[in-house]
Amino acid sequence: MSIVRILPDILSNKIAAGEVVERPASVVKELVENALDAGSQSVTIEIEKGGRALIRISDDGCGMAPDDAMLAIERYATSKIYTDEDLFNITTLGFRGEALPSIASVSKFTLTSRPEDRDVGCEIVMEGGKVKQVGEAGVPKGTQIAISHLFFNTPARRKFLKGEGTEMSHIGDTVSAIALAWPAVRFRLLHNGKLVKSWPATESLKQRVEEVLGRDVRGALHEVTLERGELVVHGFVSNPQVTRSTTSKIYLYVNGRPVKDRVVLNALLSGYRPRLMKGRFPMGMIAITLPCDWVDVNVHPAKNEVRFRDASAVADAVEAGVSAALCEADKKSRRFGGTSSLEGGRPLEPSLAPVSRVPVAAESTPLFEEAETAIAVEDELPPAYDFTGSFTPSFVEEKVEQAPVGTFPKESSSKEIFDEKKEREEIGHSEERPLGQFEGLRVIGQFARTYILCEGGDGLVLIDQHAAHERIVFEKLKAGGQRLSQRLLMPETVELGFKEADALSAISDDLLAYGLEVEHFGGTTFVVKSVPGILASDTMARLVAEIAEKMVAMGRRDTLEKALDECLILMACHCAIRAGQKLSSNEILSLLKELDACKEPSFCPHGRPTWIRWSQGALERSFKR
Repeated sequence: MSIVRILPDILSNKIAAGEVVERPASVVKELVENALDAGSQSVTIEIEKGGRALIRISDDGCGMAPDDAMLAIERYATSKIYTDEDLFNITTLGFRGEALPSIASVSKFTLTSRPEDRDVGCEIVMEGGKVKQVGEAGVPKGTQIAISHLFFNTPARRKFLKGEGTEMSHIGDTVSAIALAWPAVRFRLLHNGKLVKSWPATESLKQRVEEVLGRDVRGALHEVTLERGELVVHGFVSNPQVTRSTTSKIYLYVNGRPVKDRVVLNALLSGYRPRLMKGRFPMGMIAITLPCDWVDVNVHPAKNEVRFRDASAVADAVEAGVSAALCEADKKSRRFGGTSSLEGGRPLEPSLAPVSRVPVAAESTPLFEEAETAIAVEDELPPAYDFTGSFTPSFVEEKVEQAPVGTFPKESSSKEIFDEKKEREEIGHSEERPLGQFEGLRVIGQFARTYILCEGGDGLVLIDQHAAHERIVFEKLKAGGQRLSQRLLMPETVELGFKEADALSAISDDLLAYGLEVEHFGGTTFVVKSVPGILASDTMARLVAEIAEKMVAMGRRDTLEKALDECLILMACHCAIRAGQKLSSNEILSLLKELDACKEPSFCPHGRPTWIRWSQGALERSFKR
């Protein structure tokens, strides 16, 4: 007797379901794509209990006659390809004919449909891949598919599903990604009977991009348009100052299909050079249109990966399109006086990370002028930040020689602090410093309004003002708790993605212990009501969005304590003084004094050194003395 057997259809469908149906979001993706292929102008997605209890997709597309509906639930039955040549000319989102039978084999499945030329529709009820009932039904034009008890007959798969919030976040992200590419179609997403998101139909792609990406990109989008023969790149990307810590807000499409492609993603990021800082990523969407035979979409079971015939040509086009859009925005900003590269002349928001490598705004200053010995604060500057946590005006021009700057104690003491570990090291930094010694340095001035130059013993010490203040604020936040909290006069609202909203809800009570009160406002919207007193309140919505994205990126791999530390690091980075900010001598002295009080003053919370030192011997060797 042969040991090789042909698998029954039901078992083979279950195996296929393992490739096509990974979680409820996979079901939503397949069914919504079928609705779009049917020419729908309105698609409604109803979810119950994160997709575990019910997934219902309703559309107003062309519908199916009873015979076509019966064939559609058979494996490899499709109306989208007929010959071998059609595989290389796929213009639809679906084409394999696997989705419906695979989904039906692991759920309780009901399909109702009616084409426009029929008065009565048909209804097919299935359970575990077996047809239980076929009949007529009075239904509107279009198709409705209801999936209940997903994976009821494959408990091993069902136990791998995550919580209701997590699964719903995946569904929300899936629908958002599809809606972004189809602005002319209306999408509605409901969860447990409540409307979560609604994207009305619009002829403006930019409007749909703003609706999906949120308020952060409104007025901060640049249009990308490039044509190279039959290859067209179109989309919108955010201003370099509107960034995120992950690539989750970058959407890529090929012929209307959402894809994940590292080549295209890297090309998009290359178009931002040198405008983006390390670890920061823009927001936006890029849609690539090219002949169907230039791309193979039959690569992955989930159809979210593609293979280009000439990947380098596609990458070059994307990079060139993004770079050209940003260059044009830069030209416009210069015509507006150089104050902003955002549309409408909105001022640039402060960067969320150290920007010590970004030059100060061009002022045609002579060489060495920034390494000034006189530290002055011009009258036109806004109130300077007081490192104790309040804002105080500083309009008095001072010279370092006149300021009560402490001198370094003794030669022997200075060597204990600043001596190099090895005599031949030209640049070094100490891992530990005795308390009280930063304040004892003799301040020389600021270089590039970013580094504080000090003389200590027989060496030159450079302190990164942003990194140093970041360390100070981080330790204050960690030690301060709720007593630092202050109520916002006008609470700020922030709109998040589904994953980010779920992650933020899980840690909102813990954030309150550090003075940040964030309350759920419904759907994926949150309200910031209170903030730690040491934080500036003008960027709280952006800070909360950054925290939520960081939590999603970390996932459940790390402990709650580490996750909260990451939140505090983001808070500290938000309110720390910036590179390019001019400081008075009193502000510098206050910074050095508070740096002395830190437990780990030599490194910022990200691990970067807060100071480095050149010994006099190293400098003399550099000058061949």
